Amino acid sequence: MLARGDPGAIGPARAPAQVSVILPVHDAEPWLDECLGSVLQQDFEGSMELSIFNDASKDKSMTIIEKWKKKLEDSGILVVIGGHDSPSPRGVGYSKNQAVAQSSGSYLCFLDADDVMMPQRVRLQHEAALRHPESIIGCQVTREPPNSTERYMRWINQLAPDQLLTQVFTSNGPTVIMPTWFCSRAWFAHVGPFDEGGRGVPEDLLFFYEHLRKGGGVVRVDQSLLLYRYHPGAATHSVLETTIWAHRVRFLEEQALPHWATFTIWNAGRQGRRLYRSLTAGSQRKVAAFCDVDENKIRKGFYCYEDSQERPKPRIPVLHFRAARPPFVICVKLWLHAWEKCLKGTGQRACPPSAMRPAIPSLEAEPVYTPTRNPSPVGRDVPSLQAAAEKQ
Repeated sequence: MLARGDPGAIGPARAPAQVSVILPVHDAEPWLDECLGSVLQQDFEGSMELSIFNDASKDKSMTIIEKWKKKLEDSGILVVIGGHDSPSPRGVGYSKNQAVAQSSGSYLCFLDADDVMMPQRVRLQHEAALRHPESIIGCQVTREPPNSTERYMRWINQLAPDQLLTQVFTSNGPTVIMPTWFCSRAWFAHVGPFDEGGRGVPEDLLFFYEHLRKGGGVVRVDQSLLLYRYHPGAATHSVLETTIWAHRVRFLEEQALPHWATFTIWNAGRQGRRLYRSLTAGSQRKVAAFCDVDENKIRKGFYCYEDSQERPKPRIPVLHFRAARPPFVICVKLWLHAWEKCLKGTGQRACPPSAMRPAIPSLEAEPVYTPTRNPSPVGRDVPSLQAAAEKQ
C-alpha cells in the first residue's frame, strides 16, 4: 500500500510538522470514527500531522480512514497513510515503527486506534516535552468501561512523580502507559525502534526498559487526556504473564541486584519462591534469606530448592521479618498494607516499589527491593526496589 500524503511525495513541499500523531491500525472499525474525530478536535495551535499505518486490516478501517482524511486535511492536519495488505498483520511494534518512519514531526504523540484523545492532549504534552526533552511524557487516563481494572487505574493515575521511576519493576509494566506516550523524535531515535517480534511481544515494556537504561526520565501530565478502552480484542491480551515476568526479572538482575552483595526476599510463599527459582544461579547465591510474617512458614526454618543442580541442594533460611536484614526484594501485593507496618519494624522506610530509589515497595509475584543507598540504574538513589504489584 502506497503512503499517501507523504511530504516527500509529488506535490508542493511542506515543512515538517511540529507534532506527528502516530496511529497503528488493525481491524479498528468499531472505534476509528471516535478516535479520528479526537485528532480533529485537538486545540494545539502548532502544525500537526497524523501518520497512520494500516497493518493488514480486513474490515472497513481503510474506508473510515479515507473518509476522515479529507476532513482532517481541510482543517490543516496533514494525513500520511501507509500500510500493507498481506494475509497476516506484522504486529504493533512493526506498525508503530513504520508510522514513525513515514512521519515528519519533531515530536511524536502515540495513539491507539481504540482510544480517544481529549482536546488538550497534544498541547499539554507538547508543553511538557519541551521542558523535558529526554523524557517519555504520559498522562492520566479515564477507563472505558468505567469500572474495569480499577486497581490498575488507581495505580496509573495516582503514582507520585518519584514513583514513576521507583515502581518500574512491578507487574503493571510501564508507569505511564503506551497509548499516552509523547516524546521528541530525536529521543525516540536514540532509544528505539520498537521490537518487531509481533504478537506476544511486549514491545512497549522493552522500549521503556531501554529508555531507562539510557537515562531517560518519566513525566506525567496530571490531567486525564485519554479515554483508554478495555476490551477482549486489545493487543495487550496477547502477551503472556510468563513473558512479562521473565523480562522483569532480567531487568531487576541487570539494574538492581549488581549493587548488592546479598539480599532478602520478603515472602516465603509461592511468589517469593517463584522469584528465587527465576533468578540466575549467580543471583540465587546472593539470597541470604526469605522473610515472612506467617509463623507456619517461619517454623519450617528453610526453603530447599529441589530442582537445583548444585550439591548439596541450596537450603535458604526462612526468618521472621524482624530478624531479616535489608536490602529486600518484596513480593507482596501493592494494595496490601500490613507488610508496610512490618517493614517499619525493621527500621526501613516504606515507600512505593522501585529499582532505583530509597524506599520499599511491595508487589505480588514480582520483585521489589529495598537497598541501602546505592546509585540507581537511572542515576538515582536506591533504597528499595519493588518488582511486582498487581495484575491488570
